[in-house]
Amino acid sequence: MIHIFKPTAKRIEDWAWWDGAFSNEELDWLQNKARNASITATVGGMLPTSTMATTNQVNYNARRSYVEWLGKTEESAWVFERLEDVVSKLNIDYFNFDLDGFGEAIQLTNYTDSDNGMYGWHQDYNANVSRKLSVVIQLSAPHEYEGGTLQIMSNDVHDIKKQRGLLVCFPSYMPHQVTPVSKGTRQSLVTWISGPKFK
Repeated sequence: MIHIFKPTAKRIEDWAWWDGAFSNEELDWLQNKARNASITATVGGMLPTSTMATTNQVNYNARRSYVEWLGKTEESAWVFERLEDVVSKLNIDYFNFDLDGFGEAIQLTNYTDSDNGMYGWHQDYNANVSRKLSVVIQLSAPHEYEGGTLQIMSNDVHDIKKQRGLLVCFPSYMPHQVTPVSKGTRQSLVTWISGPKFK
């Protein structure tokens, strides 16, 4: 089921969401991987590869979470294929961006209450690839955590509905944040679709 939020018709800040892209069993598989994330998240603009540059920095004032990277393998190819199908449909219907596909691995993120996991206001800019669409899927059910609200700024600050499996798609230049988790843990999937630089 497709949903679209448009504060004003034809605004470039529009974002869309898709409900039901993954089954509960598939969400369980992804959430379990995110729960086991052990890499301290950094802020910076480098790709998650074995040759990751040292310009990525841990900054607990800006971001407190743990990540794991899901590359495209025989085991995970279905995740990429499903996301590609959903996002390409959303792009055709609502964004009409010139896209090339996945420029990076998928990020699985774990926010915990022990450190008030959060990610302050930011844009998904990356100096190495041209991110054009950001995609976030909530893997945790709302009763599993408190706080941890995904917010997108478009004139005003908008809280994104807490719903397990909800896929939210928005232009990567839009400011967004995850508020601190005060109880429980929140897992999410984040990925970016790249393309030629905006002109």
